[in-house]
Formats: sequence, C-alpha cells, structure tokens
Amino acid sequence: MEAAIAALCIIGFLVFAFVLGRKQDDTQQRSKPATEEPLPPTRTPGLRSKQRPVFDSTTASSTTKAQVLTGPAYVVDGDTIKIRKTQIRLFGVDAPELNHPYGQKAKWAMVKLCKGHNVRAEITEKDDYGRTVARCFLPDGRDLSAELVKQGLAIDWPKYSGGVYRNFETIDARKKLWLADARQKGRMDVWEEYEDKCRKRT
Repeated sequence: MEAAIAALCIIGFLVFAFVLGRKQDDTQQRSKPATEEPLPPTRTPGLRSKQRPVFDSTTASSTTKAQVLTGPAYVVDGDTIKIRKTQIRLFGVDAPELNHPYGQKAKWAMVKLCKGHNVRAEITEKDDYGRTVARCFLPDGRDLSAELVKQGLAIDWPKYSGGVYRNFETIDARKKLWLADARQKGRMDVWEEYEDKCRKRT
C-alpha cells in the first residue's frame, strides 16, 4: 500500500513538472519580440502607384523650341536674306555693304549659294535694329555664314559669334573688307570718310 502511494506521488510530481515546464516555454515564447515581415504597401483600387523620376542635370535640356523659318531665300546683301517676308541677318558674320568694296560680289556669292534651295533659318534673337538674327543652313547642312567667310567675302564678328567663324577667314579677308573691319573696331570715322569720297565722285 505504501509502495502504491509512493508511485502515485512520483507520477503526480512528474505530471506537475511536465505541465510547469510547458507553461514556462509558452511564457518565454510570448516574451520574445515578434519578427514580422513588412506589410506590402496599400494601394487604392484602380490607381497605379507613381514614382517621380530623379532629376538628371547631365541629360536635361531646354524645353523651349527654337523658332525656325524654311523656304526660298531672297538675297538683300551679303549677310542679309528674306524668307517668307521676314528679313534675316546672318548670325555671327559681317559682309560689306552693297556700296562698299566687294559688296556686290558678296551679294552674288550669296545668291549663288541660295539659288534653288530652301534655306533653314534657326532664329536666335532680334538685333539692335529690330532685324531677326538667325543661323541659316542649306539642305546639305552647310552654314551660310561659314560659307561666305570661307570665300573671303565676309568676316567673323566675334562680338556676336564668340569667334566661331574666325578660323574660316581667308588670310587677306580683313584687308579686303577693311570697312567691315573698321566697323567692328568702332571706327565709324573711316566709314564717314569713305562715304564723303563717294559723294564727291558723284
């Protein structure tokens, strides 16, 4: 009888210890911080999520479109043409006036360049005289300003061009087109002297 009671006590103790151990395991599990996976972002039904693109200054460009005129050109003088009734001053160069040395030759050189072609004028600005200034190109991509300078019938005007046509100038261009050179240097007295001589001849 005593052995049976002792066996029951041992069994009861074992059961008690087993139950107590389970409770401690449950308590420890609850005390550990939960590691939850992040929830997916909520989306409004019917709408796509939008991400703003990062601004990249290296590939950014102006959205302002340059005004362009295209059509046959009527030549006024060496560095002035008309397209669709708009008078256009060629960008960055200075050709002689019609009554100056080489003035007529410069005009007819421009006529020859433009004849039979549609000229593309990319307008850059208005000059001090209200004229439209433009970079003008032939259909094959040739720059009219550069072509006239190459022929020695115009000179680069660095004040407006930044010197982009200077390398195209012929060796004797500034000597031949001395009145244009004088204008660029602000020597309008040279012009007046030349004009006076012309008037006296007539």
